[in-house]
Amino acid sequence: MSDWSGQAADRIEQVVATVRDRTVVPARAASQVIVFGLLASFFVGAAAVLLTILAFRLLSLALPIWAAWLVLGGIFVAGGAFCWAIRSRVLETLPDA
Repeated sequence: MSDWSGQAADRIEQVVATVRDRTVVPARAASQVIVFGLLASFFVGAAAVLLTILAFRLLSLALPIWAAWLVLGGIFVAGGAFCWAIRSRVLETLPDA
C-alpha cells in the first residue's frame, strides 16, 4: 500500500508553492518598485526645492533681488517651454484613438 496521504500533502504543497510563485512574488516585486520609486521621487523633489532656494540665495548675494528673481524665473520659463515643446512632439507622434 502506497503512502497516499504523504503524496497528497506533497501535491498540495506543490500547488500552493506554484500559486504563490505566480501571484505573491510578482505583486511583492511590483509593490517594492512603487514604494522605492515614490521614496526616490520624494527625495529628488526635496533636493530640487532646496537647490532652488540655495541658487536664489547665492544669486541674491551677487545680484539685486529683482535680478535674482529674473534669472531664476527665466530658467524655469525656459525649462517649461522645453517640456511643452517635447509634449507637443510626443502628442503628434501618437496615433488617433
